Amino acid sequence: MSASPLRMIRQDVQSMHAYAIQNATGMVKLDAMENPFALPAELQAELGARLGAVAIHRYPGARIDELKQALTRYVNMPDGCALMLGNGSDELISLLAMGCDLPGASILAPLPGFVMYAMSAQLQGLKFVGVPLTADFELDEPAMLAAMREHQPAITYIAYPNNPTANLWSADTIRRLIAEAARFGGLVVMDEAYQPFSSRSWLDEIRAHPADNANVLLMRTLSKFGLAGVRIGYMLGPQALVHEIDKLRPPYNVSVLNAECALFALEHAPVFARQAAQIREQRTVLVEALQRMPGFVPFPSEANMVLVRVPDAQLCFDALKARGILVKNVSKMHPLLTHCLRLTVGTLSENAQLIRALQATL
Repeated sequence: MSASPLRMIRQDVQSMHAYAIQNATGMVKLDAMENPFALPAELQAELGARLGAVAIHRYPGARIDELKQALTRYVNMPDGCALMLGNGSDELISLLAMGCDLPGASILAPLPGFVMYAMSAQLQGLKFVGVPLTADFELDEPAMLAAMREHQPAITYIAYPNNPTANLWSADTIRRLIAEAARFGGLVVMDEAYQPFSSRSWLDEIRAHPADNANVLLMRTLSKFGLAGVRIGYMLGPQALVHEIDKLRPPYNVSVLNAECALFALEHAPVFARQAAQIREQRTVLVEALQRMPGFVPFPSEANMVLVRVPDAQLCFDALKARGILVKNVSKMHPLLTHCLRLTVGTLSENAQLIRALQATL
């Protein structure tokens, strides 16, 4: 008899659950924080012509450097910083774990938070330390500082705004956490995936106080910008730090087609800025409607999603799905999220359908 080849796959991997993606066929898709706006028809035609001329028979070359330069201009990158690209932010998170995989190293993040922080630690063999937020989803500063002093994590993740709670945390608290990490040489990664919808960016802090942020890396994605299907993430920070992480990047990790889409989008940044503005306006409409619903408690949002506590999350999720609307049931992700749903902010029409469907569940 032959042995099963599964014995060669790590047991902890076999015990894991794959990242779940809901089937959204025929649904109003409000579960994944995507930009709900398609490209205008004239831009679709222009982009199609651009992509048709790309040399897909060649490996990515100088065009990737042009994308990095375009992003450098787009963010008005501070002096002394460098920028690297990832196949989405997920790849950057994996590379960071790989680069910091020293004996006894750990990764720390508030919970509830983005699942890939913990998953990247587990897959790389690092310890993950999760520190619960307060009941109102704020950073528990004493608990964070105590955990940092005990574990001295190689990386502390701070999502700004956070997923799935959608809120920004106190800048003063974050400054103190960054200073604490600096005492033992720990990195702090500011994850700004939802920056297009936020009123603040830590990049302004880095520009104003570079010395105080010498151990900080800032990570963003073009997914929420409007290119979720293109898979472009980028990370910037002090040149010496970025240079080391960039060594781990697989060759040609960004395709020429993806790079061309990103360059095209940056050339038409005002179009996407107007879309983000509409999403922020619709976010206000959605929150105000939720506030008027008995038993519903929406939480403040600085992202393109709204976390809302409802009387019965599963019942509400099922009722919405029966009406053709797909949202995210996060009620079992963490005890603090009990009875919570996460709603992506959609178009005016999509939000109106969502509001009517929620009202019907009452």
